[in-house]
Amino acid sequence: MTTPGQELLFLSLGGSDEIGMNLNLYGCNGKWVMVDLGVTFGNADYPGIDIILPDVEFIEERKEDLLGIVLTHAHEDHIGAVPYLAADLGVPLYANAFTAAMIRGKLAEEGLTDKVKLHVIDLDGRFEMGPFGFRFVQLAHSIPDMCACVIDTPYGTIFHTGDWKLDEDMRIGQQATTAELKQIGDEGVLALVCDSTNVFNAESAGSEGGVKQGLLETVRKAPARVLVTTFASNAARLKTLGEVARETGRQLCVAGRSLDRIIAVSQANGYLKDLPPVIDFDTAMGLPRNKVLIVATGGQGEPRAALARIAGDMHQIKLDEGDWALFSSRQIPGNEMAIGRIQNQLALKGVVMVTERQAHIHVSGHPGRPELAAMYHALRPEILVPVHGEVRHMMEQCRFGLSQGIPQALFQRNGQVVRLAPGNPKIIDHVRSGRLVLDGDVILPADGETLNQRRKLALNGHISVAVARDGAGVVRGTPRVRYQGVPVEHERDDFIEDMIHAAAMAAGEPARDFDKLRENIRLAVRRVATEWTGKKPIVDVLILDV
Repeated sequence: MTTPGQELLFLSLGGSDEIGMNLNLYGCNGKWVMVDLGVTFGNADYPGIDIILPDVEFIEERKEDLLGIVLTHAHEDHIGAVPYLAADLGVPLYANAFTAAMIRGKLAEEGLTDKVKLHVIDLDGRFEMGPFGFRFVQLAHSIPDMCACVIDTPYGTIFHTGDWKLDEDMRIGQQATTAELKQIGDEGVLALVCDSTNVFNAESAGSEGGVKQGLLETVRKAPARVLVTTFASNAARLKTLGEVARETGRQLCVAGRSLDRIIAVSQANGYLKDLPPVIDFDTAMGLPRNKVLIVATGGQGEPRAALARIAGDMHQIKLDEGDWALFSSRQIPGNEMAIGRIQNQLALKGVVMVTERQAHIHVSGHPGRPELAAMYHALRPEILVPVHGEVRHMMEQCRFGLSQGIPQALFQRNGQVVRLAPGNPKIIDHVRSGRLVLDGDVILPADGETLNQRRKLALNGHISVAVARDGAGVVRGTPRVRYQGVPVEHERDDFIEDMIHAAAMAAGEPARDFDKLRENIRLAVRRVATEWTGKKPIVDVLILDV
């Protein structure tokens, strides 16, 4: 069992060698603290699954030594697992007011409001947990109030960035000045644990304020309805779109529950107070087409989001030939096919689409190389530990950090226990990490029997065989066979007849060994299916004693 001794440990259980599902642990003097508890989202490898969670078995077995969970900001890949895992971990949460408001909504939906203690920390607040001292440092990102963590320990100070960039015109919120970051560096930083997402970008992410002109020019050119899809959490972009609507003489309509939630939480925390009044769908559709600006969720191709339903004519908002759809967001890797499917639906309607490739209508929330270099030079850490990236991103940040003069850079992956101090940083152990899935209302292992069976069903299909036998073990009557997902469509009767014959032949000899009889029938029927199709479907055999 890994218990931190007189040392400072770092362990990622999510977010290192992947983008998403962030979960980071720091260990010191027998205690652990967690920074972020996020999710990632399902894909074709996880049939029937929308949400994927980090496997917290390691820290759950040591939860008496876990002091608390600190949340840097309110994106799903940093807080999304809280309503599913935090109550079982049984420790308090620490977050700023905006992030706490988003978390409260999630806890309320799951009926956990009274079961998880949530401490609200000022944006520049300080607090302590055992041997750890925390202070928040505001940085820019694509959601309000992203707070990096300065973590003071007896063995050195950690600067844990969370997701960030440097932005000269944030539109919403504030960020630490260069002088403030240099002051932290003057105090001494042992390790910088840093976002790697955009390490390959030679240019800075760009300013949120700089997007306004591109959006304004694009909307002014549009002759009819304009729909803009963006990340719902980007309150600064919503502020910009509200101004664009006002300056182009259009009324603002919002489609998507997550947008409604962000607007409500933002306004409760002092943001978006000057957002124009939001009109309802019926009013929007009754206006002249050049007098409405619609903001919709679903720019990543999410099948149940507003944009997908609009593209599929399943929403009160309609887009017609000559209307414009602006994708004010980047394609997250892995979502290309889903986004393309929606764009093709829109194209068939004659909708004109504009992405960041055609106009300056989006900037990233993650740092490019100039911002990374500026952070390195301000903080002057002894060690760089890249996180929040795939292997290629983290390896590249190691190389880049060393080229910028950081003395040491350590590449680590989920499950690798790193000793940061005392002595030189090194990987000292490997513990279980992995994925859980939320399947309906049940949490299951991503590599467990249920998902493995579902993958096999999706690949090969399913056959059911039912036979009856008497008390002497003799099979009576004709076996019954049904199948689903097996690729036989035009000769179904012949296929079923062959399977019935195979099942009857396999059951022809009296057999009191129930399991042997069932296996003989299963193999015989599957052999027929393989001969017909080249597939090996799952075959279930039901034997009824009559």
